[in-house]
Amino acid sequence: MLLALLAVGSLCLLIPLAADSFWYFKLLFAVVGISFALIKVSVFATIGLITADTKAHSSLMATIEGFFMVGVLLGNVFFSLFVNDADPSSREWLQVYGYLGGLCFLAAGLLAFATLDEQEAKKENSSAREDFLGMLRLAIQPLVLVFAGSAFLFVLIEQSFMTWTPTFYTEVLRVPASMSIQAGAVLAGALALGRLLAGLVLRRVHWLAFTLFCTVCVGICIVLTLPLSEQGPDTIADITWLRAPFVVYLFPLIGLFLSPIYPTINSVVLSALPRYMQSAMSGLIVVFSALGGTTGSIITGHIFEAYGGVQAFYFALVPVLALCMVLYLLHRQVKKRDQHAA
Repeated sequence: MLLALLAVGSLCLLIPLAADSFWYFKLLFAVVGISFALIKVSVFATIGLITADTKAHSSLMATIEGFFMVGVLLGNVFFSLFVNDADPSSREWLQVYGYLGGLCFLAAGLLAFATLDEQEAKKENSSAREDFLGMLRLAIQPLVLVFAGSAFLFVLIEQSFMTWTPTFYTEVLRVPASMSIQAGAVLAGALALGRLLAGLVLRRVHWLAFTLFCTVCVGICIVLTLPLSEQGPDTIADITWLRAPFVVYLFPLIGLFLSPIYPTINSVVLSALPRYMQSAMSGLIVVFSALGGTTGSIITGHIFEAYGGVQAFYFALVPVLALCMVLYLLHRQVKKRDQHAA
């Protein structure tokens, strides 16, 4: 994790010297993606080392994912402060990367002083090759295959909204560019709040009932919200957060119900495995999530272009229904594994 933070921080600080080079941004995004995957795997494996049971694991996972979304929220707000609506060609937004680079070095400094016993996360006398093959063998287990389906579907839904919300606000709801970026922050805020609340709820409620309730609520929000966006909010001049149609505030509510699902299913499958297998499972979680996120963004983008933003988000009802069914299958696989373990 330390090297990943230092690499991203260094590239961010060098952006003013290479702002005119598109290849540099591709390099930055590639390094950020790889670093994010490495850090996420490390964090997920660490949770299993410091929690005692499934409920504690689910609660801490939801809390950590909640703070992750707080970071997304602050990132969107921070970027929007440097966007000049009057001058689209302005390059003031590049200044943001200097601050991000500084934060990466600050995080690296904090990590350097952290202490953690990682022995339980490692299998004795295993090589890197054996660990990699073990991850591949893990991927074909029924529990993991069902989880892969649920993670894929969830991230497909989440990224469909997260990636395209600013565009939806700009092209469908007709709000200014800076406000559309802030709308992404509002959605991230709803996601953060949902995950932080889930950390409390999951200590008392079974994960299957909770995730099914959240999934059904997401579908209801889509059905109730999108028709309002077709009523032409562009009839209001000079839209601001203090003067906007109701749908502008209602749309992010989807994130409140959507957010608890992902950390919960991650926690369920991780806590069902021995601790030395959790780092391998974390790697698979990153892979499944990346596939779902990429697929969701691409599919939504094509539908958005061909049929419009409202129809693109209506499409999310298909994976929402499929996710309900896969969550039940995941519950059955976890229950079956627990019975064999007993």
